[in-house]
Amino acid sequence: MHDVIFIIGCTGCGKSAVALELAERIDAEILSMDSMQIYKRMDIGTAKPSAAERARVPHHLIDLLEPWETFSVAQFVSRAESAMTDIASRGRRILAVGGTALYIKALSEGLFEGPSADPAVRERLKREADALGLEAMHQRLRLVDPLAASRIHVNDLRRIVRALEVHELTGTPITELQTQWDRQRTKHPCRFIALRRGLEDQNRRSNERVREMMRQGLVAEVRSLLALPTGLSHTARQALGYAEIIEHLEGRLSLDEAVERIKINTRQFAKAQRTWFKRFRSAEWIDLPPDFDACTTADDLRDRLLR
Repeated sequence: MHDVIFIIGCTGCGKSAVALELAERIDAEILSMDSMQIYKRMDIGTAKPSAAERARVPHHLIDLLEPWETFSVAQFVSRAESAMTDIASRGRRILAVGGTALYIKALSEGLFEGPSADPAVRERLKREADALGLEAMHQRLRLVDPLAASRIHVNDLRRIVRALEVHELTGTPITELQTQWDRQRTKHPCRFIALRRGLEDQNRRSNERVREMMRQGLVAEVRSLLALPTGLSHTARQALGYAEIIEHLEGRLSLDEAVERIKINTRQFAKAQRTWFKRFRSAEWIDLPPDFDACTTADDLRDRLLR
């Protein structure tokens, strides 16, 4: 087992900046808990740490796959466990940072043991999603498992399909089968630090983050991904920011409409994250002011960890 410090929070709340400063103060390396930063070539839309930031502090579980490849939660846990052993072997601390709640739960508490995948059912559900659209599939999930629908983003095809598949195979909502996760028993000695902002401040930062991504060239990045001869995996195509720009480039949305939709979906995603993070009942919540300073916050966290 390894001691793990988790820094969690909504998208764009400032956790990456804080974690970078904290890692230097406690001699740690960073384990990315972001389901989209695993993809190479997807840099701007995932707010991936820069080369300079990765030179300051080693980061793990970033740029693992090409964007046409698939990746399961089980594969993530396996790669994360290997990285943790590697970090610990050098006598350094493990700082797990990100906002993908499913990755955080799986790494800290173990994988959910649901029914095995049924390839026929899963493929049929994917075809229905192609024909009917993600919103229709999300609404179907809401009818059979409203709690799961509240936690799963409307663009998250993989998880929508999995939840519908589990319900079809068992007749039971996936959230009922996941009750073991409420036991709060962790595989490793874990400490959760959760960063949060006021709603107005969080929304302002989310909107600014979208504007910055557009300035950095998100449209060009997505255009280059669509030009790949191998295409994109379902997961990569549905990533927040990428899905909306793909709709624009394929002629279904104007650029202004796509940008506005990204802002709306980012705010909705942050809301879903806030709901998820309430499940981490042992988390120590840190309220960040609008004028927060990452260095000051990191100093405070270092002092907390030393108590």
